[in-house]
Amino acid sequence: MDRLHGKTAIISGGATGMGAASARLFAAEGAAVAIIDRNAEAGLALLAELQSAGHRAHFAAADVSVKADVDRAVAEVLAALGPANVLFNHAGTIVIKPFLETEEADWDFLFDVNVKSMYLMTRAVLPQMLAAGGGAIICTSSISAVYATPNEVLYDATKGACHMFARAIAVEFRDQGIRCNAVCPGFIATPHGAREVEALARFGVDVSDAAIRAAQGRMGTPEDVARAALFLASDDAGFVNGVQLFVDNGFSAV
Repeated sequence: MDRLHGKTAIISGGATGMGAASARLFAAEGAAVAIIDRNAEAGLALLAELQSAGHRAHFAAADVSVKADVDRAVAEVLAALGPANVLFNHAGTIVIKPFLETEEADWDFLFDVNVKSMYLMTRAVLPQMLAAGGGAIICTSSISAVYATPNEVLYDATKGACHMFARAIAVEFRDQGIRCNAVCPGFIATPHGAREVEALARFGVDVSDAAIRAAQGRMGTPEDVARAALFLASDDAGFVNGVQLFVDNGFSAV
């Protein structure tokens, strides 16, 4: 239980769902954990839980699609926990609409939250990693990066961008000790996943329990994704760089 011993990990969107599961697991594996999220209520509750279990942790409220918020939060974490060795760019959301009903504001909003936040967080944290001689970055992509779904054109496009962002960071900074990989969940039992299933069903897409079982055996759990992120964050993945790790129980293998 010490795969992240001595490391400091920052998780954006870490207050709930897969992010919170990763915060708990990273802390249990020895990391000091910083949660950056705009959900202050959930973030503070998770912080109290981690601290009561004896873990070093910090919560910073921020909208990670806003540069000033990101810079402030990262500086706050640096002062509280020291330089980051691990960055999990997990913050994200979804817009589900028929394409011709989408608006420019939907496009801008989704790219800000899902892609710009990844840029801002990495741009703020990467200098710390380079100064320390290395680090691991994990970006949450999705099966939607490569498997298109009706009514998710905007979301699919953002996740395709996440895929390439992780690969490009890996290539540019590999020789400076930086690893950057993407984790790509299938359908996961989180509030985000429940919203997606409900909205797709409303638009006539078959996301029934039977359809999900046929595609990936069962609904995934937040812990399924957290364990994959832990591997990519840990030294066990020391020669794993620029990959997309699908956590979908074979959905993408068909």
